[in-house]
Amino acid sequence: MNTPAAPAPLLIACALGIEQLALRSGDRGGAGGPVTVLRTGMGPRAAERSVTRLLADPGLRDAAVMATGFCAGLAPGMHPGDLVVAEETRGPDGVVTPCVGTELLVKELVRAVPGRTVHTGPLTGSDHVVRGQERSALFATGALAVDMESAVTLHCAVRSGGRPVAAVRVVVDAPEHELVRIGTVRGGISAFRVLRAVLPAYYEWHRSLLLPRR
Repeated sequence: MNTPAAPAPLLIACALGIEQLALRSGDRGGAGGPVTVLRTGMGPRAAERSVTRLLADPGLRDAAVMATGFCAGLAPGMHPGDLVVAEETRGPDGVVTPCVGTELLVKELVRAVPGRTVHTGPLTGSDHVVRGQERSALFATGALAVDMESAVTLHCAVRSGGRPVAAVRVVVDAPEHELVRIGTVRGGISAFRVLRAVLPAYYEWHRSLLLPRR
């Protein structure tokens, strides 16, 4: 009698302690397999080191990888607490990594966080905090949001082996709501609450990857 294969694990990578806290405080169970929440540290170099090291573990050889946390919105009209589901990530070096299961993630996020706007499109990477005119320049490339870790996280993930990857970010500041302005605390609290509520959507995404293909 054949023993059923163990479910593939899920690696959820975020950069900051506050992001990790939001994810862990929102965990109500329901994952389709083992879940690891990794705090990589801030910036692309830290993310590359942490993700590469962890995925070298044989137990995570087939892990699906989700990059998440906060981001800066690039499109006019975005608000703190909006969600961005990446169709692809774009590294500062031009490397593009396609994402898997975007439509399902959008559907599940709408269910998990009703009333929040969910944007889909390219998520671009940077090695520094983006402000002002640089934000406009990145938006002109077609990107909807920017962060420092998602692109390198997903690139490292697929470089280490064929695996499904995705990125979901919560907008913490936007063109009309930059962090340097009054209202930063309010925007941060809003983004934290949204990030705390998204795990069910990530688990449904992961569970869908475990279903047999017809």
